[in-house]
Amino acid sequence: MLKLSKKIVLDRNTIMAPNLTDRFSDEDLQKIGQHVWEGYDRDEQSRTKWRMRTQAAMDLAMQVTKEKNFPWAGCSNVTFPLVTIATLQFHSRAYPAIINTPDIVKYKVIGDDPTGELKARADRVSRHMSFQCLEEDTAWEEQHDRLLINLPIVGCAFKKTYYDGTLGHNVSELVLAQDLVLDYYAKSTETAPRKTHIIPMFRNDVYERVAVGTYRDILEEPWYTTYARPLENVTTARTDQRHGQTPPVGDEDTPFTFLEQCLYMDLDGDGYREPYIATIEYSSRCLVRLACGIDSVDQIKRTTSGRIQRIEPTQYYTKYTFIPSPDNGIYDVGFGMLLGSLNESVNSLLNQLIDAGTMSNSAGGFLGRGAKIRGGAYTFAPLEWKRVDSTGDDLKKSIFPLPVREPSNVLFQLLGLLIDYTNRISGATETLAGENPGQNTPAETTQTMVEQGMKIYAAIFKRVWRSMKEEFKKQYIVNRLFIPDVKAFGPNAEKVLRDDYMGDENRIVPSADPNVVSEKQKLSQATMIKQVAATTPGYNLPEVERQFLRALRVDNIEQIYPGPDKVPPLPNPKVMVEQLKVQAKNYAVDAQMKKFALELMEQHELNAAKILQLEAQAAKLLEEAGGVSTANEIASFKTAIDAMRTHNDAVNKQIELMMKSKELANESQGNNGPGVQ
Repeated sequence: MLKLSKKIVLDRNTIMAPNLTDRFSDEDLQKIGQHVWEGYDRDEQSRTKWRMRTQAAMDLAMQVTKEKNFPWAGCSNVTFPLVTIATLQFHSRAYPAIINTPDIVKYKVIGDDPTGELKARADRVSRHMSFQCLEEDTAWEEQHDRLLINLPIVGCAFKKTYYDGTLGHNVSELVLAQDLVLDYYAKSTETAPRKTHIIPMFRNDVYERVAVGTYRDILEEPWYTTYARPLENVTTARTDQRHGQTPPVGDEDTPFTFLEQCLYMDLDGDGYREPYIATIEYSSRCLVRLACGIDSVDQIKRTTSGRIQRIEPTQYYTKYTFIPSPDNGIYDVGFGMLLGSLNESVNSLLNQLIDAGTMSNSAGGFLGRGAKIRGGAYTFAPLEWKRVDSTGDDLKKSIFPLPVREPSNVLFQLLGLLIDYTNRISGATETLAGENPGQNTPAETTQTMVEQGMKIYAAIFKRVWRSMKEEFKKQYIVNRLFIPDVKAFGPNAEKVLRDDYMGDENRIVPSADPNVVSEKQKLSQATMIKQVAATTPGYNLPEVERQFLRALRVDNIEQIYPGPDKVPPLPNPKVMVEQLKVQAKNYAVDAQMKKFALELMEQHELNAAKILQLEAQAAKLLEEAGGVSTANEIASFKTAIDAMRTHNDAVNKQIELMMKSKELANESQGNNGPGVQ
């Protein structure tokens, strides 16, 4: 039982304080630090066997070999990549299936929404949270990628979700299982009495936290003024071996190791242990930070008399499960543990076959005294002959080869049997690995084999989907607490409101479908829905089309297919037919008018030529004028010319009138074109 000389009251000031260490004496701080260390040590001891199994599994996955001297020095030491293949097979399917669209978060709309307000709100939340994961927190996708490749080996991993005041946005970072120490027999991550995160931290990081008040002033402490001591335990040593590293020697660049522990302590003396977060330095057990484990007084549930009934601590860690542990342990099971013993057996059989082949191919045996040759090892090159002092018959009688059998066919068959059953456990069969099952295998049979083989992955995908839902729920709650009233995000400066995050966090889900584990399956499903929607009324056709485009992995869907409400409707077919008839009639009238205009122009030109001819004749008669008859002829010519000019003027007016009516008709057709109904 932790007994301190000073008590603190759990109120709003205590909850909002970044560090509570200034409220305690140095002696109390030492007691709290020792209490945190003892809890961490008990939890570490409870998971010793699991840690040893995990180390062996990681060695197999990374194909780390140990030095062997049996059956002889330099014998075969091959690690068969069974766990590696199973891990890569899972990761190659899980990563694109889980993070398959830019919108990875979806807020579900439940109930009637006649005004569309709920859908608009859900769309804003979905786009903003997807932006937070993929754009704002630039490390989220990379760390999720690492999680999906570590998960099948170890069996579980954790995500730590919180608001980083320094960065100004949410952070959801990967915490490997070996770095989060829990009581092995805790029922769940949420109800575990302690959760200890092992955090390496460089000297500058510690200094910055002291400067802003997150850590208390420990810059004069002996452990800080000297070189940091590396964390030395079995796990660290095995990790260095896998990476081919030597243990670092303490210097100014060696990171300190801190233990950040979520625990329960009764610091107000009311008999109820409240949630707190304590951070100590590993080697000195010095307490550098103590903060409240809740973010709001609303998390304190009280009875009618005012006594504390229950406190709901803020949950930061989300566990991702591969296969639940059969012994009900908090740490789950991965391929590394399931296939570990089989992989070790395969390694032994393979190395025995290689060593047997080495012995069979190597020349060796016994030499009798009758063989008169020099001692030592003899090596032969092609076309090489060596001289000896013995006859061939003496050599034959004096040399006895060592009786060594060839590699056993039984061992080879046993090796194939173990590999086959290992692939059955991991689901990494030949068909799922992309190999051809046979030329005569029917397509339906192959598809059925693939579908049955994916059953293992389907169950694991659902667990990962469920864990992602819990992670997104935590991010939703963090946004509710820390987001401003109006937040602009994205390249188009979209707006999201703080009120948008006042809804039910249980409606947040990943947009990935947990029942679809391959791109082909997703495309087939979208194609079938589109075919059915085309013949069956009642479907939301625009959404069906968008789902089909998403299955095709098409970018810029809103630009390619904005929807029928944003595209002008097609003209009525009957109206189009009538318009075509009118256009045909107009074309016929235009043709007649063009023909008539050409005739008028020809007549106009002919009249002009006749006028010129009559004027020339009149001028000639005028020169030869000599009597009354000539004067009468000239007068007749003038009368004919005037009549011809009058007729030509009339033709010009007809042509002008026709051209003007044509222009008016063209203007009328342009204002009432084919698109008007």
